[in-house]
Amino acid sequence: MDAERYDVVIAGAGLVGLALAPALARAGLAVALVDRAPVAAPEPDPATWDARVYAVSPGSATFLRALGAWQRLPGDRVAPVEAMRVAGDAGATLSFSAFDLGERALAWIAEERTLRAALLPGVFAAGVTVIGGAPFVGLTWRPDEARLTLAPEGGAARELSARLLVGADGMRSWVRTASGIVAEPRPYGQTAVVANFTAELAHHGIARQWFRADGSILAWLPLPGRRVSIVWSAPEALAAELVALPPEALAERVATAGEHALGALTPLTAPAAFPLALLRLPATIAHRLALVGDAAHGVHPLAGQGVNLGFGDALALAQVLAARGPVADPGAPVLLDRYARRRVEPVLAMQTVTDGLARLFGGAAPWLSAVRNAGLSAVDRLPLLKRALAQPALR
Repeated sequence: MDAERYDVVIAGAGLVGLALAPALARAGLAVALVDRAPVAAPEPDPATWDARVYAVSPGSATFLRALGAWQRLPGDRVAPVEAMRVAGDAGATLSFSAFDLGERALAWIAEERTLRAALLPGVFAAGVTVIGGAPFVGLTWRPDEARLTLAPEGGAARELSARLLVGADGMRSWVRTASGIVAEPRPYGQTAVVANFTAELAHHGIARQWFRADGSILAWLPLPGRRVSIVWSAPEALAAELVALPPEALAERVATAGEHALGALTPLTAPAAFPLALLRLPATIAHRLALVGDAAHGVHPLAGQGVNLGFGDALALAQVLAARGPVADPGAPVLLDRYARRRVEPVLAMQTVTDGLARLFGGAAPWLSAVRNAGLSAVDRLPLLKRALAQPALR
């Protein structure tokens, strides 16, 4: 079959792929965005809330604003995080304030569907070719191109030729596996239970997190109005127990675990569960290939930085290709090396911190409890250290 030719083919139309596609098109590249599922914005439903939400950092918000997506977010569906309070399992506390850090917000909490709806118009406006509902069935390599074969449901197979293929298809990336980059995610033995609730008391833009003695980590994130989204990263047995609870019983369990900080909770969405794993790759680039987002790395959600690392990948790759100068080929090794070097330090730093904290607070030894709680208290007393710790997450 005759291949359709593009400068860049992005495999995966999640949030990171949706942000990367228009950024590359604006850099003068012919871009195709393909996904196994249909690529469409979900219908807005003001009466319901998406159980899957993201904490968008100020740095990511700046990137989305440059794409025109941030301006499309409805104000009544986004909540700023103006402060964060962290509690250890033995009484230690740590707090962060956007005001003290000179920021409007530490992050903004937005639903996955709201972010998709804000990003998708920019994809079409930038002239990106969008192909949805097309499973990936074949990948071959030539010196000057990658060829991705699609098998749309009810249609003839299509072959796309790209000088650069970008894998943006998630932690279990088909593109990564087909490219021969082998690395199995390392399970944490934990599952993230997520759900939304209406709270009796106002949250005042404060995110809360508890490191619990049972090895779990509970986070409450502010939603617009008196609503919160929770992420309970729990050992698998506890997570299964939580998901099986009736809605009212789960609400009471969450309120009790959160020390009734916002009074009584009322269920707003059914709980969903996501297994947690760490993903570290030997490389995020190969011949005419770059990986971004969860296809390139996986981190524990305790810092809420997964999507921000992905947006950082998209921004870095777009900047490298926009500044390619006389190197016309977007898949040239020199450009891919630049991208990989730019991302290795921030990704490794965030993985090291989140993995270390997950292990530190997951241990049951009494001496570990003393160390981790003393550490929280010490950091809380050192404003300069707090600022230094917060800056990577903000940017």
